[in-house]
Amino acid sequence: MNDTDPGRTERELAEALAALAGGIQGAPDAYRTARGGWLRRERRRRFVVTVVVAVVFTLATLIGLWVLNRAPAQSGVIFTGTGACVPCGEMNGDVKIASAKSLVGT
Repeated sequence: MNDTDPGRTERELAEALAALAGGIQGAPDAYRTARGGWLRRERRRRFVVTVVVAVVFTLATLIGLWVLNRAPAQSGVIFTGTGACVPCGEMNGDVKIASAKSLVGT
């Protein structure tokens, strides 16, 4: 039997798969069981993601508060003056305050 029909392979595969599939009986509640397992894994995944986000947020907040708490109590470099305004062109300690004219070059 030397059949060279182009659809021969496809036909034989279809027959073989039909014979294989005909002998398989699916469980009546297989879909419900598979869906239940999938939903259980999905709920577990969402719970784990929620816990991880909460832990990261809490750690970031605690680290931020710890860093802010370790800041020096004395005033920083920016706020060393008495709060008085120095007019342009005058000296503030060793630094001459530039006026707008001197910056433009006129």
